[in-house]
Amino acid sequence: MTDSLAGTVVAVARDDGHRFSKPTRDSITLIEGLGVEGDAHAGATVKHRSRVRRDPSSPNLRQVHLMHAELFDEVARRGHAVAPGELGENVTTSGIDLLSLPRGARLTLGDEAVIEVTGLRNPCTQINGLSAGLMKELIHVDEDGATVRLAGVMSVVARGGVVRPGDGIRVTLPDEPHEPLPVV
Repeated sequence: MTDSLAGTVVAVARDDGHRFSKPTRDSITLIEGLGVEGDAHAGATVKHRSRVRRDPSSPNLRQVHLMHAELFDEVARRGHAVAPGELGENVTTSGIDLLSLPRGARLTLGDEAVIEVTGLRNPCTQINGLSAGLMKELIHVDEDGATVRLAGVMSVVARGGVVRPGDGIRVTLPDEPHEPLPVV
């Protein structure tokens, strides 16, 4: 396993309702095996409505949603103003290429909390409610015909703790061979 200090927590957010955007907070508390305390998506089994309809007993691989702040700058250049929490993420990061992490990568957020990356977020059309046309910026097909998803990564809580803006983020990669992130 390799371990390195990689980035910073820019913002944290949670919402007790199933709304698209989440209000930012001074801190959030991660609970091992469940997710963000007080967030509608916390739980050992799926909480996203579409997944609950399919199979409510499925494990919740989407306990904590992370988004890279660098994406906000990129979409702003194309006319979409996006702030932390508005895309429904719990943790907004800076300095980490979240999308290139392998499945099973662990991120230590601050001094205590550890999350394990489970996969890519598959963006939904609700994103266009935030800004018309934003969905096309977050999912598209590249020149090789591959689908590119830019809407962040999902994870589970491996060790609980409090996370605040300004906390450092340390990345620990799993042993090789690394598995690319599936859509979860």
